[in-house]
Amino acid sequence: MRRAWPAGRAPVKALVAFLLVACGSGDAPDGRPSYPAFDADSAYGLLVRQVEFGPRVPGSEGHAAQLAWMSSYLQARADTVWQQPFRHETGDGRVLALTNVVAQFRPGIGERILLGTHWDTRPMADREDDPELVDQPIPGANDGGSGVAVLLHLADVLSRHSPPIGVDLIFFDGEDWAPGETHLGSKHFALHMPPGYRALYGVVVNMVADTSPEFPAESYSQQYAPEVVIRVWQLAEELGYGSYFPRRSGLAVDGPHVPLSQAGVRTIDIIDFDYGPDNAYWHTHDDMPENVSAEGLGVVGNMLSALLAGGG
Repeated sequence: MRRAWPAGRAPVKALVAFLLVACGSGDAPDGRPSYPAFDADSAYGLLVRQVEFGPRVPGSEGHAAQLAWMSSYLQARADTVWQQPFRHETGDGRVLALTNVVAQFRPGIGERILLGTHWDTRPMADREDDPELVDQPIPGANDGGSGVAVLLHLADVLSRHSPPIGVDLIFFDGEDWAPGETHLGSKHFALHMPPGYRALYGVVVNMVADTSPEFPAESYSQQYAPEVVIRVWQLAEELGYGSYFPRRSGLAVDGPHVPLSQAGVRTIDIIDFDYGPDNAYWHTHDDMPENVSAEGLGVVGNMLSALLAGGG
């Protein structure tokens, strides 16, 4: 299988914005990597199923139902599934019971890739125009549901096509609690990794189901893991997805990739931070299945399947 960039050989010192421009789309080879197919419609069904639970806000019925369903789904497919429960006291004194979920494929292999997302949803609609709706939780079809849908269906793909490397799918909780109190799950994992845990690098996926998906290179990703950005964007071109992964810098979006990178797991974020007209659906009650599509799920899912099939 062809890799996007040989492991350990990416020229880190030539920082990404320039490299992305230099490696124009015409440089991709004619032959495309082969990999197990990822079914976008199946992933979309998993997105809809999550929304049917209602908002997955920590402490809610929907949160508990999603945790049980998601854990059962993964246990039927992964080699090892374990939970990392923890508690967080919020600024207003509330104690949140939170749970990261980790699904591992080929846990005995030392060379591993971390793929992450967050599964909780925002307890408030802080960008909602209607003041009566601001304090109500969002449905979280795209922001919360889409990344989970990709990784869950990828778990199904990996259960039928064992990867050549170790793979860890991590579903972080408490990532979208409130302004100033975010990324609780990824920060907890970063501080409490299993003894001796190492990953070659990580990829976080979030907000990948917009009806016009486009994934410019997120700026913190370029700062913390430029060689991973190059690897992934080059592979996207090899697969014919260059128009979805434009070679330009995107916004700096704080996410789980930041605490992971700061803890030594060089991690990037694949995100389309332009959800609806002028990002109008983000953190509102318009974050519903009717405002997303399977297209981005399929693009990102197939790219990740190819990445893993090529040995990372």
